[in-house]
Amino acid sequence: MNVDRFRGADHEWDAFGSSMPGWTAFHRYGWRSLIESLYGHDCPFLSSRDVTGALTGILPLVRVRSRLLGHYLVSMPFVSYGGPLGSDDAVRALASHAARMAEEDGARLLELRSAHRLPIALPVSHRKLTVVLSLDGGADAVFGRLKPKVRSQVRRPNKEGVSYRFGRECVDDFHAVFARHMRDLGTPAQPRSFFRAIANRFGDDAWFGCAYLNSQPIACGAGLRWNDEFEITWASSLREWNRISANMGLYWAFIERACAGGLSRFNFGRCTPGSPTHRYKQQWGARDEPLWWYQLSSQPEAGTPSQDSPHFALASRAWRHLPVGVATALGGRIVRFLP
Repeated sequence: MNVDRFRGADHEWDAFGSSMPGWTAFHRYGWRSLIESLYGHDCPFLSSRDVTGALTGILPLVRVRSRLLGHYLVSMPFVSYGGPLGSDDAVRALASHAARMAEEDGARLLELRSAHRLPIALPVSHRKLTVVLSLDGGADAVFGRLKPKVRSQVRRPNKEGVSYRFGRECVDDFHAVFARHMRDLGTPAQPRSFFRAIANRFGDDAWFGCAYLNSQPIACGAGLRWNDEFEITWASSLREWNRISANMGLYWAFIERACAGGLSRFNFGRCTPGSPTHRYKQQWGARDEPLWWYQLSSQPEAGTPSQDSPHFALASRAWRHLPVGVATALGGRIVRFLP
């Protein structure tokens, strides 16, 4: 079995990957050129082939390197999923090759972010999980299974005159809400160009939606569809409108859209166990699913840079006081190094 950088065509990678268990929208080959062109990161996407040259495995991998924060090899940065796909032998070969790369290049951390257990010997972290809602029975059945309080919160914004729109034309409004909310949290936000590139690259599989009150966007969400699943990967709302539960109405609008599209799983995205975000997602009647993030670290404390770290606490407090425009401009330059 030969492991090397992938040199085939996009469609060969995607056709093989989409036939494998564990495939997600974040394994798609289009991420390679998107990240390279937008952020300038080296993307050594790996593949394994048998003696006939047929693909047996793939591993999307991104090198995130900065003088301040260090050198990381991650599959995939900025999102929850990645990791090797293929036969057990191929997965082991790809993981071993990536581990050698990390050691030879002096990477601080190799992290392979998988949705399921892998047949490899690397230590695994469950510091993050995801929360998934079954869409069995369609929208009416899902709504009927919600707790009365949640159903009331879903209905509230409609009574207040909130409306919802979906489409790539919502990207700018999405980012206006997202960037402001992230500033309020003390966290750098991905730049508008990142989301425009996702909308352009992944077409109908990339969903962008906003909640509007008097034509003003007050809540937003975005994510990707694959197989029978949609994940809302990014979501935000303006705090001054919390009283009308615009975020609840928007989440329900996404769930209805997923039901109408024949999907069976609505993925609320990753979160930290026991956090307020985790509890928010659980209230929908969704179930927890562990994330299997395999790691090889050259440092005593394994993990990518995180705004949850005590080392970032002071910077986070200062970030909240920046003007939104300044935080938005600076955030795009910083967040590229926070995988």
